[in-house]
Parts: sequence; structure tokens; C-alpha cells
Amino acid sequence: MDTVALMQKEEGTKAIPRLPVDTETTNFNNWTISYTKSHILKSICTRNNECRADDPATCCELCTYNFALELPHLPDMVFHKNELTLVHENGARLEFKPIDALRDVKAKLLRDEVVKVACSEEWKESRPADTTTEKVKPFDWTFCTEYQGTTSGIKVEKTDKKIDLMKLMKRENILFYHDLTLFEDELHDHGISSCSVKIRVMPSGFYVLLRNFIRVDGVMIRINDTRFHYEVDNDYILKEFTSRGAKIPDLKHIPPALFTDPQEISQMLPIETQVKEILMFK
Repeated sequence: MDTVALMQKEEGTKAIPRLPVDTETTNFNNWTISYTKSHILKSICTRNNECRADDPATCCELCTYNFALELPHLPDMVFHKNELTLVHENGARLEFKPIDALRDVKAKLLRDEVVKVACSEEWKESRPADTTTEKVKPFDWTFCTEYQGTTSGIKVEKTDKKIDLMKLMKRENILFYHDLTLFEDELHDHGISSCSVKIRVMPSGFYVLLRNFIRVDGVMIRINDTRFHYEVDNDYILKEFTSRGAKIPDLKHIPPALFTDPQEISQMLPIETQVKEILMFK
């Protein structure tokens, strides 16, 4: 029995040792940038199922999520304490939180959306009849999210400006870097859905990539990327949201080995949606 399972079994009989929490903070050009990293959300209620939605102050962490999200079930792994926070000295905040990412997942779907998300005709034909019905669920079981970060004290406007990716490719010293997983699910062993956020701080500014990568084996691949680029001395952050996706039968020209690599496959998928915005914080 692994350590986590043993700890869960012993809950209620004695205190559980506190699991380590990894945190780090850096100050950069009037910004305070910090992250918190810890273990996954427990899969059982730690209060013997006595938590109540009308008394959130006393709820355990699992029930807090269940009451807030109203999803039939959560992803296999929710890193509920993994957060990235950027705070400007004037109070403007840009945050990335697992619970906010999951709020964007559709808890209820229309009939045509259920078919679109859960089982293309190709997928149904490739599965035994007894498993096809199980996968057709009235919510987005792929945990697709178009979450683009949580902001406060920031004015958002549409823009024609684009993030200069070539500029970001220039060699610079890395002052601060981290990669956080917000949640992940193996889609009943038929693929993967993951949401992660990365930050890189250089002398010229900082760059953040928030990514939701979904692959349903034999069916489709989708990548929702939100990029943020701040350059020193600017009073704004450039933001780009891009949604790419394709059915796997339409990707016959691409080696299947690349299907598992979001970095490689992302540039080979057609763009379905792209929104460019400017985040002004002064």
C-alpha cells in the first residue's frame, strides 16, 4: 500500500502528517511573482461525509471543490494547492488556480454537445457496445477548459498587437522558472486531459503559458493555449488565447508518435479560435 493510500485509510484514527508544500517568491520590476506546489486533492471526504454546502467554512478540501463545481466527478488528479500568482505593486493581480480552471468545464451539455465531446462515430465504432454507453456522459468528461487566468485590478481590451515569439526565442538569462500542473485526467484510459501553467522570467520581462491539452485516442486532439508576455517598462501585458483542434482521422499526414507531445503537435493543428487582448494594469 502506498503512502497516500495508507494515510487515507488511517484518517479519523490519528492525525495525518502534513505533506510538504513547495513555495517560492521572487520580486521583478514592481511585480511579486510566487507559486505554491503541493500534493493532489484527496479522493475521500475527511469529515465522514458530514460536510454541508451551506456551511463552507467547515468543509474539507474535497467537498469544497465538489460543492463549488457541481461536476459529476473531478479529474483523476487535481492539484488543488498548485497556484501561480503575479501581483503588481499597485494591486493588479494575475492568478492561475485549479478551481477556477475547472469552473469553466461544462457541467451540463446539450444532446449534440454530448455526441461532439464524448463519442464521434469513429470512436463509437471502435469500441465494444458495452463500453460506448458508459462514455456518453451529460457533461464534458474531457475536462476541456478555456480558462484564461483570474484577474483583478486589470483593464482588458481587444488589440491587434501580437506576441513576438521570435523575441521570446532570444537567449537570455532565466531569473525565475516554474511549471505547475493544475489538473490531469486519463479519460478512462482512452487519452489525456491536462491543464498546466509555466512561467519564465528574463531580464527583458516575463512569459506565461497556460495550456489545456486534450487527446481522446482515435477521436480528436485539442489544445487551448493562453500566452502572456510582459516587457519591462510597459504598463500592459499582451495576451493571446488560441484554440486548436482536429479529428485524428484528419491527421493521417502526422506521425502518431507526435500525438502525445503537445509542444510538437500544437503547430500542426488548425486554429479554430484566436483572441488577442491587452491587459493594462496602471
